[in-house]
Amino acid sequence: MTKAGTGKVATLTRGQAARLGRALGARPVRPARPAGPRSGGQAARMPFVLLVVALLGGGLISLLLLNSALNEGSFQLTKLKKETTVLTDEEQALQRDVDAYSAPDALQRRAQELGLVPGGSPVFIGPDGKVAGTAVAAEPPAPPSPSAPAPQAPAAAAAPPPAAPQPSQSPQPSQAPQLSQQQPTPNPGR
Repeated sequence: MTKAGTGKVATLTRGQAARLGRALGARPVRPARPAGPRSGGQAARMPFVLLVVALLGGGLISLLLLNSALNEGSFQLTKLKKETTVLTDEEQALQRDVDAYSAPDALQRRAQELGLVPGGSPVFIGPDGKVAGTAVAAEPPAPPSPSAPAPQAPAAAAAPPPAAPQPSQSPQPSQAPQLSQQQPTPNPGR
């Protein structure tokens, strides 16, 4: 640009040229884009966009796998809780059976069914080898007399006690009384 009348050439700085251009209403000039479908700025953004998409996809896939693993663990936990409940119930049933079989009256009834009699007076052997007491053979109890009044008991619970075999007779295997209670079923793996 030249100043009018002096013939000198004046140069303007960029800032002065921009202000002059705004004052005159001219649009600023932008540098031309290189030829091609994408500009340099868009081409530089593409790897970043692909990285963000890959990270989001990987995050979603890992969340899906984590959720599947947690659901599988939950199903396994539920299955094991049910199995524990079943085994606990079975253990309690077996403990009731053991308690019923080891009760004193049940042991006495079973001993009588097998033909056993109460023992006589005990004999003790001391540390020096001396025998204290006298051995007496056990004798079967006398059968109940029919004239003795029997204690009143409910009809369902009262069963006549089996008669003890005579000392001269030994019970035959076919005559041995059977247990009336149901035997517990054995458990595999125990």
